[in-house]
Amino acid sequence: MREIIHIQIGACGNHIGTKFWEVICDEHGVDPIGTFHGSSDLQLERINVYFDESTAGRFVPRALLVDTEPGPLDQVKGGPYGHVFSPENFVSGRIGCSNNWAKGHFTDGAELCNNIFEKARRMAESCEFIQGFQMTHALGGGTGSGLGCLLLQQLRDEFGDRMLCTFSVIPSPRVSDVVVEPYNAVLTLKELAHLADHVYMLDNEALLDICQRSLKLTTPSYGDMNHLISCVMSGVTTSFRFPGQLNGDLRKLAVNMVPFPRLHFFVPGFVPLTSRGSQPYRAITVPDLTRQMWDANNMMCALDPRHGRYLTAAAVFRGRLSTKEVDEQMAGVQAKNSKYFVEWIPNNVKTVMCDIPPRGLKMAATFLGNTTAMQEVIRRNVEQFSALLRRKAFLHWYTGEGMEESEFQTAEDDNRDLIAEYQQYQEIPVDEGMGYLNG
Repeated sequence: MREIIHIQIGACGNHIGTKFWEVICDEHGVDPIGTFHGSSDLQLERINVYFDESTAGRFVPRALLVDTEPGPLDQVKGGPYGHVFSPENFVSGRIGCSNNWAKGHFTDGAELCNNIFEKARRMAESCEFIQGFQMTHALGGGTGSGLGCLLLQQLRDEFGDRMLCTFSVIPSPRVSDVVVEPYNAVLTLKELAHLADHVYMLDNEALLDICQRSLKLTTPSYGDMNHLISCVMSGVTTSFRFPGQLNGDLRKLAVNMVPFPRLHFFVPGFVPLTSRGSQPYRAITVPDLTRQMWDANNMMCALDPRHGRYLTAAAVFRGRLSTKEVDEQMAGVQAKNSKYFVEWIPNNVKTVMCDIPPRGLKMAATFLGNTTAMQEVIRRNVEQFSALLRRKAFLHWYTGEGMEESEFQTAEDDNRDLIAEYQQYQEIPVDEGMGYLNG
């Protein structure tokens, strides 16, 4: 069995990670204390990818829950699924990182890192054949970003041949009022470009828009946004958790989705998205799912895919669907919108089918796109970062923790190089005589 070790770091990382475990426990028929009550052998066939089975017959999430302050972990322990996690796998410090990347990376977070890494290493040693690690964290705070990067570095050094993927929440001024978020985000993006194998970009800007526009929520809560993220995480991991699927593990997904090492930032999406009030009046069909999936309004990154081109994409359809109809609809989208796909990567859209739908839906689909339009999200953060850095605003909080000013300039340059790399492959010539493809 190809096991995955899950690590959730920081307040945001623990909130979305815990919601993910609630969803997949439900899908695999595991109750809040780890007992199996499922109705199908399919629920058990690949359950060991994410769960360990204890000698008492309980299924225990292979998860590490980490924060530099105890509050978020106490919330998890007191929540409905608090007893499904092993008590040994909670790691917390005494005080938080005060939204400061440097505190998470160099001082307060660094004190915890060896303990976290030892627990991760012991978990890995108890696996038969570990395929990799997945992390949930936010880029805007101090712990998920600073400590998250430090832990990724240690995992990369020790497990160089294993896959590292992250579900990374991108900050937005509309959702949080932390002024130093651009610093934390750009410093983290630099590390993710070098350390991770694939990164699912979950943009608070887009999540807020989806809650307000599609779900008709006037004042969305973090819980509403975390629910959207858990839908995406459940969909993305479907092909790892249920048998007989294309992209059946982290490495196969990366091979199909990442044409160049640094361009591994994916735009996720989930459909159908309808408000609770209108749900009973809608009949969802395969054409509906396909149309909604490629709609920019349903993508969880604030970008317009028409401003770029798709290098690769993947779709996970769930429910009892006609494979022929799904293939026809997907082929139709590509034929109609061929100018938004690069011609020099053949068969660059993969489709995965799974018979088991999410709870409460007859059918659903999860979308993953690797598009050059990702430069819009990176550019948004870099511009906010540059505006602060030019005036050296709030910089003393970081240099006081041991950082050098030059590290900020290096991070900005690295992010701008990433933007230029996306632009380069957006405009790459197909072959001699065909000129440049327009973006």
